[in-house]
Amino acid sequence: MQKLNFPNYTFRFKNSENKIAIFDEIRKKFILLTPEEWVRQHVVQYLLLEQKYPKSYINVEKVLKVNGLTKRYDAVVFNPDGSIFLLVECKAPEVKITQNVFDQIARYNMVLKADYMMVTNGLNHYFCQMDYEKEQYQFLRNLPEFTLNQ
Repeated sequence: MQKLNFPNYTFRFKNSENKIAIFDEIRKKFILLTPEEWVRQHVVQYLLLEQKYPKSYINVEKVLKVNGLTKRYDAVVFNPDGSIFLLVECKAPEVKITQNVFDQIARYNMVLKADYMMVTNGLNHYFCQMDYEKEQYQFLRNLPEFTLNQ
């Protein structure tokens, strides 16, 4: 798999029926290794090891309804009160991060109402803070620290 713009992390792999799977610490199972999954697993490690976000507050690949359509978010980090602190959208490294990608995460966020958003293709990372009063997002250099006493 391609080298990504993240620190080096250690992963567990399994070869089954000539397909490689990677172990997902959050879902606690092996997942077929695709370019997007490679990015998602790096994001999970980044959130756990660099950002020190608690594992118990992270959720990966769950269904949500957007305008009556069934969609899946890549990852979220919950606040202690159950609201969403961070919504993450992962793309494969060859997918360019365009306005369409930001439109996609914004549609998801109309339902989820996250405080922050992260968009990445593993090579380029974008961090945003939501301003619901002005109905816009503001780009940040990094993700904020996570605190349990919010």
